[in-house]
Amino acid sequence: MNRKIFLWPGEAPYTAESPEQAQPSVTEFRVPGSRGAVVVCPGGGYEMKADHEGAPIAEMLNQAGISAYVLDYRVAPCNENAPLSDASRAIRLVRSLGYEKVAILGFSAGGNLCCSAATHYDRGNADSDDPIQRLSSRPDAFIPCYAVVSLFIFTHGGTRQHLLGSHAGDMEKVRYFSAEQNVTPDTPMAFLWHTSEDQAVPVENSLMLGAALAKNGVPFEMHIFPHGQHGLGLAPEMPDVAQWAGLCQRWLRGLGYAE
Repeated sequence: MNRKIFLWPGEAPYTAESPEQAQPSVTEFRVPGSRGAVVVCPGGGYEMKADHEGAPIAEMLNQAGISAYVLDYRVAPCNENAPLSDASRAIRLVRSLGYEKVAILGFSAGGNLCCSAATHYDRGNADSDDPIQRLSSRPDAFIPCYAVVSLFIFTHGGTRQHLLGSHAGDMEKVRYFSAEQNVTPDTPMAFLWHTSEDQAVPVENSLMLGAALAKNGVPFEMHIFPHGQHGLGLAPEMPDVAQWAGLCQRWLRGLGYAE
């Protein structure tokens, strides 16, 4: 039985807009002896969370000897800061479980969340009464999969609207949640993949992020597959695209996430 772990001991921050989502959580897919773990963020346009981008991804990572934690983050209607608050807390929480390294992976809008966690983080609050909040929220690596990288251009309108709500026209907030605008030399290393036929979230999202990483000297691996629609997950019916999982497993093992 996979354990559900609530992110906070009580109500999460930013609950006023969504009291019914007051206890976001992670579901644990633990591999004994795993040196690293990955927080998995399913997509769904910040409106829902796609099942095929959650547990099956965790199980794929388990096959490589890597623990995974599927994040049940808050979606619309909620404060625009709530999903990132959940992702950052999940990284701290998983780190508190004793892993040497913690990465974050996300699909589509979950990829936007993954990118936000990789570009907006802190080193922890040493004075906090909560020992988990004393830990860093910076992921050691991030894995955006056909991600909505930008809310500026080549974006997915539903993702932008559901995340920002009435603030969707606020350019400061749009910039904040557009990862290509926020990459620095301290941004963690990345593994990206996309398909060039994606009509819902254009491949330019991954290309812009790759360019920003290159400009800042951040190591990354990127794969663009010629065929395939949006939302493929593990892509079991498309063998060419399905290669991404093995490539990602190899990349993570090379970084020391598994023996």
